[in-house]
Amino acid sequence: MAGIHEECGVFGIFSPQRTDLATLTYYALYALQHRGQESAGIAINDDGVFSSCRDTGLVAEVFSPEKLRRLGEGNIAVGHVRYSTTGSDSKRNIQPLLVNHYKGQMALAHNGNLTNAFPLRRELESRGSIFHSTSDTEVIAYTIVQERLSSPSIEAAVSAAMDRLEGAYSLVISSPSKLIAARDPHGFRPLCMGKLPDGAVVFASETCALDAIGAAFMRDVLPGEIVTVSADGIGSDPSHCGKAEKKLCVFEYIYFARPDSVIDGASVHLARQRAGRILAQEHPVEADVVIGVPDSGLDAALGYAQESGIPYGIGFIKNKYIGRTFIAPDPKMRERDVSIKLNPLRSTVEGKCVVLIDDSIVRGTTSRRIVNLLRNAGAKEIHMRISAPPFLAACYYGTDIDDPEKLIANHHTVEEIAAQIGADSLGYLSIEGVRRLPGKHDGLCTSCFDGKYPTSVPDDSGKSRFEYKIHEAGKRL
Repeated sequence: MAGIHEECGVFGIFSPQRTDLATLTYYALYALQHRGQESAGIAINDDGVFSSCRDTGLVAEVFSPEKLRRLGEGNIAVGHVRYSTTGSDSKRNIQPLLVNHYKGQMALAHNGNLTNAFPLRRELESRGSIFHSTSDTEVIAYTIVQERLSSPSIEAAVSAAMDRLEGAYSLVISSPSKLIAARDPHGFRPLCMGKLPDGAVVFASETCALDAIGAAFMRDVLPGEIVTVSADGIGSDPSHCGKAEKKLCVFEYIYFARPDSVIDGASVHLARQRAGRILAQEHPVEADVVIGVPDSGLDAALGYAQESGIPYGIGFIKNKYIGRTFIAPDPKMRERDVSIKLNPLRSTVEGKCVVLIDDSIVRGTTSRRIVNLLRNAGAKEIHMRISAPPFLAACYYGTDIDDPEKLIANHHTVEEIAAQIGADSLGYLSIEGVRRLPGKHDGLCTSCFDGKYPTSVPDDSGKSRFEYKIHEAGKRL
């Protein structure tokens, strides 16, 4: 709720029979819609002949029944929902990306962010590659294609490309005859594997997409693993596994993933409840009711209530007809966009001391508006608790945090932030606490909180850096 944007969502399916995979992919992308609302796309592979439908907008806006029918039947499908973290949100950056080369077509969907995208692109361009987009996904595609020219198979080409790629990437790729899934050696972004009753094998960013199409969860794709599905069966290449410390993005548990998903063996719902319990231990307060900001603050609020013994209440009603892409038509109305999305339940908060749980504070503007809504509804005291540590650093792995100067925690103490947002007190989850969210001591990336990056990082983190650098290069010609 506090201004952090979602990741992308990827999906892929290989069916032994030639069948209608477009509809199954549509349902899976619908389940992954929370990971990106800027654009959506589906590519269908019918024995090496590819067709695709891609456009800006939500899944239900991009795909009509007629468009799904026009995609036809096939053996392999790849789908994608996008929020742009590298490259603008223009149509040229919509995925899946389709590439033609002399060994056949390839469709690729990517979730993550490369940290060496620009030097790789410069190297590829020096060898004659011509780019049509400004996203790092095309860099990945061309790197794979370049390796394919000298590799015996598409999976070998992906493996060779992974030697050159740095940063975060979960990939689903269709060659003319195979479906490939790959995850970077750190495992920054989730990727799981499932199977349908008819034997079709599927890959998805989250298990909620498997549930949506009736697929049984098989396992998570391991960090660094390449899984190949073809008519010959399922194969695994673990040669990149164990080459780097596991660093799953902790924000999958705090905000990105749906609460009904299981990420790397840990329930997102239980992880958020655990965040609330730890918050209650670290920042106790006497109050009458605990409420959460919909949606990701609700589970944490329940955990806080359970641990503290303070009653849990429904504090806000969310307008379900306004998605995360809502834009106020009039600049004068933008200050009111929070009240259009959320309305406080006066009977829950009036005259009471309230514990308010949210997932993060970025600049503080949204938090201030939410606190004001509760004040206007009659709340006597408001004690805000955040189920994440303060943001202090940029993220280079796909989360839309690219300007530390705009992060309120870099300029103000906790007490000053509380005063700015109008809260009576403020407490953040500690770094130690956030690392306990999955319930096990697996590796988590917390670099946006502590500035400790597991990889080298680029000089320029802005998501539109390719547009800027291409423009600057053009001026020198």
